[in-house]
Amino acid sequence: MPRAYNSVTLQTLHYLIRPHTELPTGPVSGPAAWRGDELAVREDWLDQLNDDDVAELEAALAFAKGTRKPLAELSLRDFPLPGLQTKLRHWRRAVHEGSGVQVVRGLPVDRWSQADAELVFWALGQHLGTPGAQNQREELLGHVKDQGVSYDAPDVRGYQTSAALNYHCDAADAVGLLCLKTAKCGGQSRFVSSVSVWNRLWEEHPGYALRLFETFHFDTRGDGGLDFFPIEPCRYSNGKLRTFYHGDYFRTAEQHPGAPPLSLKDRELLDAYDAIANEPGMYLEYDFAPGDIQLLSNHTVLHARTDYEDHPEADNKRHLLRLWLSFDDDRPRPHRSQLTQGARLLGALAGGRARKQAKRSWSQLKAKLPQRGR
Repeated sequence: MPRAYNSVTLQTLHYLIRPHTELPTGPVSGPAAWRGDELAVREDWLDQLNDDDVAELEAALAFAKGTRKPLAELSLRDFPLPGLQTKLRHWRRAVHEGSGVQVVRGLPVDRWSQADAELVFWALGQHLGTPGAQNQREELLGHVKDQGVSYDAPDVRGYQTSAALNYHCDAADAVGLLCLKTAKCGGQSRFVSSVSVWNRLWEEHPGYALRLFETFHFDTRGDGGLDFFPIEPCRYSNGKLRTFYHGDYFRTAEQHPGAPPLSLKDRELLDAYDAIANEPGMYLEYDFAPGDIQLLSNHTVLHARTDYEDHPEADNKRHLLRLWLSFDDDRPRPHRSQLTQGARLLGALAGGRARKQAKRSWSQLKAKLPQRGR
């Protein structure tokens, strides 16, 4: 049976092969260029589910469970949501074309089992875009919770710990988080416009801003069978700035044999970028409540988290579900340089263990790209 989700390789290629036709010559404008203190006084990025919405979700949940299909085989037809289509289109448009931020409140996770919450979240992802695997093991829903491991270990990801997470993007067009349980204290979610951060960097250090269109090296933390791969953090085309940023992993890539060391100027650039992102007024801090969904664009928004102290009881520990989404490709066909970059990433992401799958993913991605000039 065909899969209703993308492989991690196809999803990552789709996300990272961003069109680039020119360098910006000044600050970038648009709905994604917001400040946190401006967003805080608006309510267009917040939506509350009503009783009818919840009733439709629960009816669709019962229908999907009646199919007896595993989560990975469920499709849109298995989770019908006709009454929610207007809201779903609005949420998708806000993330994909607007501010890049959408919070949805009111899923009754307190009366659902974890399995039911997972199914509903996955199905909402099907209606919003195309969900994707989050690692080579084809994990479809990430579990963001403290697993009692140290972030200092080379193969540990931050979401598996209670440590603070610095600003970063995930390898998909959008990331969704559904809160099941909150921490005893801490664990606030923060997000900032990467467009606004770049604009400030341009105003204060234009040379640094343009350096972000050149290659950095990204530490994979052991995922995919390779240690690091090269990537340009920023790409710009048709007035739209798309950013893939992970300052921590740009810094740690140099620890691997064969990776070039960061120059002093590059360290200063990353420090300046992080300082702007962490400046009060630039970012918005949000307190999750159980039943909240946070949807963020990984092209125009960076997200972070404060550290937290958890409840001692295992059943009460902080727990979020994570979903990665790809959107239909409405970007112009990449130029030859982006296709060359894709071939380079293909070799990196294959990691020597999944080359056949990676080549198939690359063929699928090229087939999806629109023809130049359309």
